[in-house]
Parts: sequence; structure tokens; C-alpha cells
Amino acid sequence: MQNRVFFPQALLDQWGVEGKIEVTPTELVIVAEGRRYDIVEVVRVDREVTGAEDPHGLVGKVKPMTDLVALKAEILEGSMIIGDNAYDVVPGWAGAPKTAFAVHLDSGERMRARRGKTDAGKLPESDEEMLKRFADGLL
Repeated sequence: MQNRVFFPQALLDQWGVEGKIEVTPTELVIVAEGRRYDIVEVVRVDREVTGAEDPHGLVGKVKPMTDLVALKAEILEGSMIIGDNAYDVVPGWAGAPKTAFAVHLDSGERMRARRGKTDAGKLPESDEEMLKRFADGLL
């Protein structure tokens, strides 16, 4: 299974204002790395809030909007209603890397994005590690 990353919408909004990312309807680019992700709109379902059963098994999962629309979900910001159930949710995007991480590390696109800067310390070994450095302002 291909690795996917959940990007909360609020974080993408912040990064977009700061000029750290570029986003199209189908792609997200981490500008400082030149790292590209195919993205789809999703919702992370944190908890069912009425105390009822979770008949669709959504809690703890990240679900594409298309799946939730098929269930007739009504979503407004951090809330979702499906039938008699109400959920706390986090809207966002799921990103799948366009290339393997090892390929990205040696890519010309990465070198251009980094403008010749070398990595401080050892190279990141995964998208997760690279994204943590990015989020911590270390790129």
C-alpha cells in the first residue's frame, strides 16, 4: 500500500499564506523541497459525539469526501452528521507522494527547490521525517 499523508486544511491554509506550499485541486508542492503529492479531499473522523454506535466504522479513519457524500454526510467545518450520528472531524487532504522518497532525494527538482543548499546533518529517510523538518521550520 502506498504511503499517504494527512494534511489538515487549517495547516495548509497557514502554509499557503506563508508561501510555503503551492496547491492545485489535485496536487500539493512543498516549495522548499520541490516534493509533490497527488491530493484528494478527505475528512479525519476523530469521534462520535452522541454516544451512539458508529455504524459505519468511521471513527479513527481518514475518509475521502466522495465516500462520505455517498453516505449522505453533512459536513460543516469540524462537524459531520450522518443520519442520527454526529462526529467531530478534521477536514483536510490526503497526499500520496508522486515519486518514491529515494528518487526524490536525488531529483533535479529537489536540487532546484533547495537552490544548492545541502541538508544539515543526515538526509531525511522518509516523507514523514522530511515533513517533520518542514513543519519545525528546519528546511
